Amino acid sequence: MAKSFTILDFQTRFPSDSICLDHLMRVRFGEAMDCPKCAKHGRFHRVKKRPLYECAWCGFQVSPMAGTPFERTHTPLAKWFYAMYLFTTSRHGVPAKELQRQLGVTYKTAWRMGHEIRKYMANVDGDPMLGGHVEADETYIGGRPRKRGKKGEYPWRDKKTAVFGMVQRGGDVMTRVVRRATRKSLIPHIKANVAKGSTISTDEYHPYWSLPAEGYRHLMVKHREHEYVNGEAHTNTLDGFWSMLKRAIRGTHVHVSRKHMSKYLGEFEYRYNMRKQPEQMFNRLLASF
Repeated sequence: MAKSFTILDFQTRFPSDSICLDHLMRVRFGEAMDCPKCAKHGRFHRVKKRPLYECAWCGFQVSPMAGTPFERTHTPLAKWFYAMYLFTTSRHGVPAKELQRQLGVTYKTAWRMGHEIRKYMANVDGDPMLGGHVEADETYIGGRPRKRGKKGEYPWRDKKTAVFGMVQRGGDVMTRVVRRATRKSLIPHIKANVAKGSTISTDEYHPYWSLPAEGYRHLMVKHREHEYVNGEAHTNTLDGFWSMLKRAIRGTHVHVSRKHMSKYLGEFEYRYNMRKQPEQMFNRLLASF
């Protein structure tokens, strides 16, 4: 079993802003590079008192923070790295208040840092094509349950955020925020992200009935009849992910608006997709700038 990356390991590896900046420079440009201005190959040296490196031949300067979540930040780089460490060692996420307390920054700064890290985690995770046996399901997050309206109407859903998810058995999960859980909203996401010919397990929700016509093998369970497994057919893997996500939002973040839901989904996708190598979550983020 791989050794976990502890807080003492983090403090030993990244004790200062200077070392964090050197790491960022090496990851992005290597130990030596061709100068974009004079085209000569060599090492770039740190500019005194500035987060820049310059060519030893012509003095051309580059910023390793440009194009990263740290661009234009006034927060010390060591605090950014520590915030990333917290995100990758937590099972249920890190609220802005916790970042504020641990980093000693303002709530506004902590809130922005959290969102930038979530966007970066989603970017690193990517969206590889799913295949084999895939489970698909929709859910509603947030809001407050309301009394059911007329037959077939669910007015409480207007207060919640509709989210669609797909998970490959034994593989990655992928989620999308959708305006409404209708056939026009759900099927295009399946066609764009699941290989044709794959097997897709769903519940009996009617928008999925057209999957065979789209080139997929469709298996179904009838949740309304309390059927949760029927041979190969079930959505238990995805239901488990939904349960974990909702517990985290309810217990850690309390509320997430529709506007920012996709960022939180990206964070939890990354954490779920790295579940077999949790000790590599932090290192993967550090190596992907």
